[in-house]
Amino acid sequence: MTSPWPAGAATGIGSLPGADPDEAVRLVLGEVPDLPYLPELPGRGFGADVIARTGALLVDYPLEWQPHGWTVTSHSGRDQARARDHLNRDLDAITEQAQGAPLLKVSVCGPMTLGAALELPNLHKVLTDLGAFRDLTESLAEGARVLLAELGSRLAGTSFVLQVDEPGLPPVLAGQVPTPSGYGTVRSLPRSVAEPALTRVLEVAPPGHRVVHCCADQVPYDLILGGGASAVSVDASLIADAHLDSIGELVEAGVSLWLGVFPGVDADISAVQARDRISRLWAKLGFDQSLLAGAVVPTPSCGLAGASPPYARRVMAALTEVGRSLRDGLD
Repeated sequence: MTSPWPAGAATGIGSLPGADPDEAVRLVLGEVPDLPYLPELPGRGFGADVIARTGALLVDYPLEWQPHGWTVTSHSGRDQARARDHLNRDLDAITEQAQGAPLLKVSVCGPMTLGAALELPNLHKVLTDLGAFRDLTESLAEGARVLLAELGSRLAGTSFVLQVDEPGLPPVLAGQVPTPSGYGTVRSLPRSVAEPALTRVLEVAPPGHRVVHCCADQVPYDLILGGGASAVSVDASLIADAHLDSIGELVEAGVSLWLGVFPGVDADISAVQARDRISRLWAKLGFDQSLLAGAVVPTPSCGLAGASPPYARRVMAALTEVGRSLRDGLD
């Protein structure tokens, strides 16, 4: 099992508390040096959340904020421009501080979660119009490609891991996304549409550098595997025994398992407890202990934007402690 990150690496999901991109980048580079990432700081306010951040990347797909949410429009306006300003400040911070970093992870919101969040001018979700959804997927894929190329020009010698965030994937597949009115739900998106959409976005990154994060219950592991993911990132607390066969198939296929073992909000959990949770799950899967450090990456269960800054810092340090304990367990 080969990955661009070393055995025993740990990483975060994406978001952090605070509003200073320079401070956030210093934290990431200092605490998870084996697999650092471009932080997201939704605490800065409007235009900095995950939907707006990914909306800033879209190519020829203008958006604006309406009272009911982000809406597809004919011309890009100041709302999308504000989101781009936030992203540009993040890129400047990572450019200044990450020179020489061998590896960097970058996140985008996935097409299904994004399609469930964005609305058409007729106030229907983008998911309801397969043509509009295909356009969104193409725009997102191109935007992700441009982002990776931009970072490549800023950080010579760095390779990039693309993480596609799909917390909304299970409800999209199950037809559980509320309509804008709140009185109904959007019809389920066929897997025959969802899987190629996921593939289209993932394939802008090299093989081995493609991660799908889904912190919801009922993760569709088979679809994620079929979509071409090199790693799947999930909340370990939501893994039930019924999921073990599907997860085992992923590991056997060489897919890295990223396990969220620290809550995304302040909680009392230690590195020892997190390590034990990983070890117990690995024992249930039945794989050899010698494969553990190379197959598993410890993470928080989700983003840390809702956590206090001291807790977020403790978690980041503990993640590296857990990862190294997994690696050292091989000695």
